[in-house]
Amino acid sequence: MSYYFFDTENHRYKSFELPGAKPHYNPDRPGQVEHIFLDLDLNIPNQSLQGKCNITLLPIRNGIDRLILDAVNLNIESVLVDEVQQKFDYDGEKLSIKLHSPTVAHQRLVIAIAYSVQQPQRGIYFIQPNKHYPHKPTQVWTQGEDEDSRFWFPCFDYPGQLSTSEIRVRVPKPLIAISNGELIATEVDGDYKIYHWSQQQIHPTYLMTLAVGDFAEIRDEWNGIPVTYYVEKGREADAKRSMGKTPRMMEFLSEKYGYVYAYSKYAQVCVDDFIFGGMENTSTTLLTDRCLLDARAALDNRNTESLVVHELAHQWFGDLVVIKHWSHAWVKEGMASYSEVMWTEHEYGADEAAYYRLGEARSYLAEDSGRYRRPMVTHVYREAIELYDRHIYEKGSCVYHMIRTELGDEMFWQAMQTFVQDNAHKTVETIDLLRAIEKATGRNLLFLFDQYVYRGGHPDFKVAYSWDGDANLAKVTVTQTQASSDKNGSSSDLFDLRIPIGFGYAKNGATAELKIFKVRVHEREQAFYFPLEEKPLFVSFDVGNNFLKTVALEYPVPELKAQLEFDPNPISRIYAAEALAKKGGLEVLKALETALQKDPFWGVRAEVAAQIAEIKLDQTFDALVLGLKDDNPNVRRAVIEALAKIKTYASYKAIKEVVENGDASYYVEAAAARAVGTIAAASLEEKPKEEKVLKLLKTVLEAKAGWNEVVRSGAIAGLAKLKTSEAALNLILEYTKIGVPQPLRLTAIRALGTVSVGQTPANVERILDHLAELAKERFFLTQVAVVTALGNMETPKAISILQSLGEQTADGRVRRYAAEEIAKVQKNIGTDSAVKQLREELDQLKQQNQELRSRLENLEAKAK
Repeated sequence: MSYYFFDTENHRYKSFELPGAKPHYNPDRPGQVEHIFLDLDLNIPNQSLQGKCNITLLPIRNGIDRLILDAVNLNIESVLVDEVQQKFDYDGEKLSIKLHSPTVAHQRLVIAIAYSVQQPQRGIYFIQPNKHYPHKPTQVWTQGEDEDSRFWFPCFDYPGQLSTSEIRVRVPKPLIAISNGELIATEVDGDYKIYHWSQQQIHPTYLMTLAVGDFAEIRDEWNGIPVTYYVEKGREADAKRSMGKTPRMMEFLSEKYGYVYAYSKYAQVCVDDFIFGGMENTSTTLLTDRCLLDARAALDNRNTESLVVHELAHQWFGDLVVIKHWSHAWVKEGMASYSEVMWTEHEYGADEAAYYRLGEARSYLAEDSGRYRRPMVTHVYREAIELYDRHIYEKGSCVYHMIRTELGDEMFWQAMQTFVQDNAHKTVETIDLLRAIEKATGRNLLFLFDQYVYRGGHPDFKVAYSWDGDANLAKVTVTQTQASSDKNGSSSDLFDLRIPIGFGYAKNGATAELKIFKVRVHEREQAFYFPLEEKPLFVSFDVGNNFLKTVALEYPVPELKAQLEFDPNPISRIYAAEALAKKGGLEVLKALETALQKDPFWGVRAEVAAQIAEIKLDQTFDALVLGLKDDNPNVRRAVIEALAKIKTYASYKAIKEVVENGDASYYVEAAAARAVGTIAAASLEEKPKEEKVLKLLKTVLEAKAGWNEVVRSGAIAGLAKLKTSEAALNLILEYTKIGVPQPLRLTAIRALGTVSVGQTPANVERILDHLAELAKERFFLTQVAVVTALGNMETPKAISILQSLGEQTADGRVRRYAAEEIAKVQKNIGTDSAVKQLREELDQLKQQNQELRSRLENLEAKAK
């Protein structure tokens, strides 16, 4: 699936465990489920289905007289076992079948349950046009992970049970039905058609799926296996553009994992209103239709490609090798996320992959510092869906990369192939991955798992460097700042890692060469001495940047400038840029300006733009603005975001030009629209008139409808920055109305929270009333948008709406977000007006200081 601790001693981090969290275990197994057969008749207008569910069970022991199945809000009509009527109890969540004859071990039985479902809350979703959205397609699709299959058929709903499955479904023509495995029969029944699908390889209930719609079918193939893309008619070109690399990805992953794609077909179905990015149902992945790219979106959007390879990777890690319990979900999600890195490396090169990994690391680090810290493996939670966070996806990916670093490429792939081959069509836990590594390579990596998997956190390194010219000795001091200084090196917060430190030399314009030493970093503070023949140009800590960490470099400016210019690793150059920006000054600004114009890798140029904005000098604007002409749209976008940070009238004018003239990239235009609002809201001596900014953003809203509403969403985000403007609020409210294209509407709902903090009490009441109404809508993404908006407000009244929504929602993620946002609002309320006034006064002092420093730097430069 594609795109949430324990720490009783360390109170710097919020706990992952919310009130009500408890240990979760798989239930006792009455036996082995061998086969599930669903026979379904859909009534799409009524959002209902009539079903028969046959479960073949091989009992594991004698004398079981009661079977407990998961079944939520189903109407159970009858239960037969081996065609004999059975008594049953049903409480709306569990179906308890009192067996007429207790089980005999290894004597199979067939449980036949007749049932129906009306307007299900989860599990199966009925999509159809209505008066507000008359062009919405008619579709039905399912979503089982984590424990939602029980909402559309009775089952033993946990990942430890693997069985074959069959789905026979009757749908109105011209709709088609796609499910797991092979289509073994179709028959016409008047105005209806019956599709019969059979999945011959065993899999868990959460991977059983059904997707129904009037789809266009685009056929491809790999090694004789059908590869099919299903999309709304009219979007065939977008389908090929978005998913066309799938056969090559199947080739790539089959080779990497040492196991040929295991299923009879691979289908990808793009559905409307999907509640995830994608879901890896066995042989039949469902994707959000928002991943479909038009030609212009494809210019700077690789998210779709990453999503496609992520869900495909799950066909091995997750579907072929199944986790036994949700607490081990990182094993599959981490590898699917790491497969995004691997594909990026294969398709676009090592620099792109390194930068992709940095993005994943930052994503996890933001959650760790801002949301909670937790071990990657934990069975204590309220609902399993809470585990699907950045710790198991992005941190999981970083852990796989560290395993690869530790073993080397050859042994890493041997280990992964052993893991897949030994556990194909079986369930696994984290220990099975460790065992496969040891079996294939002889290496015991428990030390790495203990530090990164079974406990929360990562090392925060501070690295200082000095050179002793008399002794030709380099000194590197490494401090683990995450560990308390009073624990004398025995802290459980310390990490024990072997990290390479490189000293860089570059002669006559040649590529820099590194002299590398591996050191054991295991104490709170350590000094390392390296005898060298001559003074190095620069120092590179953690050569290759393979360890998950944060790092603050405390090197002299000449070494940082040399690292920014010569270090062959793009991430090292980015760290050098960050360290330089902290030092500030005209010399640093010039070095960063050169990198913005000349660094060969776009990722470095984009990061450098962000760092230039941190230097508070008047000359900053001139250094940045040239980047608006960069060939790479990602760099232009970063430059716009940086110009928005320096907040001058000159930066406003430069960005306004982009808004008016447009850009080849949707995302650059969106960033520009956001940025004009950001600058207009700042306290500037010379500032754009608010009514002109409103008019400009209103023009964007009226004229720039298009792909996924990216550009117009940028304009809404820009309006939200004008926090004291009633006109901005009124315009945002217009776009929260039902009937507005959904991506834009969701952005507008979220924006209400941002804009609320500067509004009059009467307008804040209007916003609260409106959000309370919106909170009644059942759609998951609307509820998340409402929760986000309320979480950004600074009024106690937001809390009661959040509490009410948390109690009434059917979705565990919304419940979790609501609880977290309540804590955020309580914190927001503590920021009173006196603190705000102090902030404003501090900003003014900074501005005056910047003007003085800029003049001084100019005078010093002239004097030199």
